[in-house]
Amino acid sequence: MSFLEKYKEAVISSIALAGALLVEHLIVFEGNQYVYLVLYGLSYVAVGSSVWIKALNSLKNGTLFSEFFLMGIATVGAFAIGEYAEGVAVMLFYTIGEYAQHGAVHKARNSIKKLIDQQPDIASVERDGETLELHPSKVNIGDVALVRPGEKVPLDGELITQGASFNTAALTGESKPMTINAGEEVWAGSINQDVAVRIKVTSGYKDTKLANILNMVQEASKRKAPTQRFITKFPQALLSL
Repeated sequence: MSFLEKYKEAVISSIALAGALLVEHLIVFEGNQYVYLVLYGLSYVAVGSSVWIKALNSLKNGTLFSEFFLMGIATVGAFAIGEYAEGVAVMLFYTIGEYAQHGAVHKARNSIKKLIDQQPDIASVERDGETLELHPSKVNIGDVALVRPGEKVPLDGELITQGASFNTAALTGESKPMTINAGEEVWAGSINQDVAVRIKVTSGYKDTKLANILNMVQEASKRKAPTQRFITKFPQALLSL
């Protein structure tokens, strides 16, 4: 999707707003007030229609004083007193903020996807003299997992092998492989670089560092920021006073 297609509402509004300001303040001709009023109206509709749709939906859900409804009323008031540019600017800046929020959510979802891809589906576990291929959720704390070169560590554990090199970029962001010695902790999702290693499992499938990071990212993408929660609840709080 191109830039114009992705941000067409803000682009159209910005162009129309710039044209309206030029016609109102710099380009003087007979009937110019009708031209800049049309341009202000076009600029407002381009970014304000989605806000009014949200305001109407909030009214249907029984929420009278939502931030969308109050913003709509404020911009209509600005138009009523002749402050057209200010009325449009409120809607335009709100739309730009929405674009930024959607971009952050999209980035968080990509991070979640990358973390999910780092979770191994199979763990090679030594039990009763045999090597079993199990899903990591079926592995018990205290089991010994065998991780071959190029494979991902299935669960957090303590390295039994003398020493090995692991790629932990997905977890720590460090591109340089990390050397881990016997008795030190190895995290799930790390990639074994060179020799086959044995790891004593110390954490369950849902308690690994990788699982905790994944849960935090998912929760952060769902949770509203404190300021956003305050803005949403503030009009209802005033109404209840």
